[in-house]
Amino acid sequence: MAGGDADEQRECTIYERKETMAKYYVESGTMQLVTDADDDRGAALWAMHLCMEQVLPVCPEDPLPASEKSNRIKQRGCYVLDRTIRTSEKGFEREDAQVHDTGELFAEWNQLLTAMTRLERRLQAVC
Repeated sequence: MAGGDADEQRECTIYERKETMAKYYVESGTMQLVTDADDDRGAALWAMHLCMEQVLPVCPEDPLPASEKSNRIKQRGCYVLDRTIRTSEKGFEREDAQVHDTGELFAEWNQLLTAMTRLERRLQAVC
């Protein structure tokens, strides 16, 4: 095996994902969600993504046009977040839940989405 191959293999093992993710109960405002995530902040960010996806075109190939999103909101309602998003591995309405500031999570979600959009554009330019 050449020296470069060993470096590649070592680099790949650094990024191995956990085999199983924890189940989190996420709640804020009108949203209650059970999801799998690597950690409590990841679960809270996923809740933020689901809420923002209701009203924004978060993916370039967003399958739903604005009119369809509007119809869904009229039929099903729209999740509205509170000032904090609470996550727990034990259930809803737990005193020991982790509390995340919604504004901070929104800023982080926005940064992640912006970074993903830039990466996608760079990859499209290369291909």
